Amino acid sequence: MRLLDVRAVLGRENDVQGADPEIEVLRELDDKTAIYAILSHRWGSEVNYDEMTGLMKMDAQNKNKIRQRDGYQKIIRSCEQAVRDGYTWLWIDTCCIDKRSSAELSEAINSMYRWYRNSHMCYVYLNDVDESAFPTEQDFSTFGRFNGWPEWFSRGWTLQELVAPKEAEFFNKNWVPIGTKQDLIPTLEAITRIPGKVLRDEQVLRSTESSERPHVAHIMSWAAHRKTTRVEDRAYSLLGLFGVNMPMLYGEGSKAFQRLQLEIIRVSSDHSIFAWNPKGCLGNYGSVLADDPSCFRDCHDMENVDPHEFDKELAAYTHPHGLDMDREWTKLLSLHYSMKSLQLAIFNVTNVGIQVSLPVMPDRDTTKQCFKAILPCRDRHGRLVTIDLESRGLSSYRCLGVAWIPNTLPQFRSVYLAYPHDAVESHGDFRLDDRRASWHGFIRCGTFPYESTGNTITFSSQGNALVVLVYANIDARSRFAVGLGHYLGQVWSRIVCDEYFAKEEPLSPWVGFAKQVYDVLWNASIHESYFHTTPDMIRDAHLPRTIWDARIVCCSSDGSYPNVMIDVDQCTGCCAGPREHAYTFEGYDLWLSWTSKRYGSHQLQLDGEPAKLEMCSGRKIAQFRT
Repeated sequence: MRLLDVRAVLGRENDVQGADPEIEVLRELDDKTAIYAILSHRWGSEVNYDEMTGLMKMDAQNKNKIRQRDGYQKIIRSCEQAVRDGYTWLWIDTCCIDKRSSAELSEAINSMYRWYRNSHMCYVYLNDVDESAFPTEQDFSTFGRFNGWPEWFSRGWTLQELVAPKEAEFFNKNWVPIGTKQDLIPTLEAITRIPGKVLRDEQVLRSTESSERPHVAHIMSWAAHRKTTRVEDRAYSLLGLFGVNMPMLYGEGSKAFQRLQLEIIRVSSDHSIFAWNPKGCLGNYGSVLADDPSCFRDCHDMENVDPHEFDKELAAYTHPHGLDMDREWTKLLSLHYSMKSLQLAIFNVTNVGIQVSLPVMPDRDTTKQCFKAILPCRDRHGRLVTIDLESRGLSSYRCLGVAWIPNTLPQFRSVYLAYPHDAVESHGDFRLDDRRASWHGFIRCGTFPYESTGNTITFSSQGNALVVLVYANIDARSRFAVGLGHYLGQVWSRIVCDEYFAKEEPLSPWVGFAKQVYDVLWNASIHESYFHTTPDMIRDAHLPRTIWDARIVCCSSDGSYPNVMIDVDQCTGCCAGPREHAYTFEGYDLWLSWTSKRYGSHQLQLDGEPAKLEMCSGRKIAQFRT
């Protein structure tokens, strides 16, 4: 690796006019034997390899421009800190890699985790922290764009830079030390959800004891909230954490993350790699490989099931009221031996899919080629994780809503799980109209987790598959959120009311409410929340302690991404007293519009267009069709 000679750098800076133009500030050394410090930071106006090595040969004007950059001052302050700590060598990614050489860049990326791990000290520079103490609570007013924490915690590359070093020290924007990694482990664990045992010693990642080693889904979940400038770096920044290597192919886009998962599958038999949340799948049929690390959001508490216990849990899962042992014992015995076989642990990447052997349950609808595969994994509620699949040719794709036959033992068989050979990032736009909400004083506060100020909400397979919009009437002290998402070709939505807004003093920031709603919706069942294939539908909810209803009207004539109208209107009197179900952040039981039974319909004209309103026996406006 190429390292900065900190005394040479500082000597040149202290005598910038008289320093030798040929002074050598970078040296090639072996990371296994060199004693060096390393910098972790958020990129800004940086100094590259050419500028660092050629500084003294520049004219005075260009030399001064570079020396005034924030990135150059960061190099100088890092070198000064290294000298104080007794280090001769320092590595900084901006100027120690000649990025003109693709071979050198590829080698550096594949080696970077090891370089951070072998460093004797890592300096973590938090350029947006003004205080002289490390922030210990979320602060949306200061770090609202980054989930309430310093921006460093939202970047993809800094994940491995936090985990790999044994020793690290954090500095604020003025280079005042504000804490060490070992002292801050409880806070770092709360921010990142990385277990303390990993932060204390990264060798846990390579433990031969499966009970000690974090699962694939765990590690992916640590990266779920993080962003990178280049799409490919979403994958490349995780190589070291999984102990795999692969060539860098900038320009391949989202295919990089597919390649990463295939490399992991080749060296692992961890089924949790398939246990991601499919709400990020935009197409009608999905790959069994995730499009992006964000699909593993909230998988930090996923558990793998021991093969010796899997058959028992299968029996309990498929027969909640107990097995008829006289009738099922032969099938159960066969399943028992299958679970103990090596077949369960073998993954084979083929040209028609990833070959795995799993217990599967057929769909009730025998005309469909659908089934539910059961993974040896438990979710946060202790339930076995399942994936819905549809056979299309030789391969099986993720699909929507398999209704399996209860009280039937699963069959253990080989399936080929489809994955794209040429992954392409997919996009789609919702055209949004929320002007009518403002007629009753409800203003859009913002969108979460990414900003969208216009009338278009863009969804993509790169982590933008769910958005929460917050609307508030401050004078009436009423607030609600609308969740919009896309799931395997289906639009889905929920309206969530803030039960506590009217009681709060002072009023809480909207972004905190949006984040809580986002967390709940990400984990909530969507089967009652998606708009079916009918072209036009309404979802309706009464706002508590008000005379208003909030509504989502979804209109699409060709099955593509729809026009969505968010409307607030005066309640028509259908609400009989206070609601019986209320939204709380302590649970995941969200209140939705009452499910109704249809018993008739009316034909009428709306804005000159023919319309049909269905008559319902409950308290919900059920459906609107043109």
